[in-house]
Amino acid sequence: MNYIYELEMKVRDYECDLQGIVNNANYQHYLEHTRHEFLTSVGVSFAALHEQGVDPVVARINMAFKTPLKRGDEFVSKLYRKKALSMCSIRIFSGKVIIK
Repeated sequence: MNYIYELEMKVRDYECDLQGIVNNANYQHYLEHTRHEFLTSVGVSFAALHEQGVDPVVARINMAFKTPLKRGDEFVSKLYRKKALSMCSIRIFSGKVIIK
């Protein structure tokens, strides 16, 4: 896989359930945070895109949980480029969370 951006992160206590495992909803936060940081790193802001009439939204997310992240784990969220599906629908980036 040819990754275009990587962001190191660490699981925070409040992201976990009583068993110390990351709540499923937080994985989407990790992916969104990575997407925002990537755009910032290449000089693009969501506010500027909005002012230009462009509002990137997430239309679909498919996740496969292989090993849970736990309290204090350090991991890397990576982005890779995907091709457009059609002229009307553009799917540019997809993310993957990997434990370090």
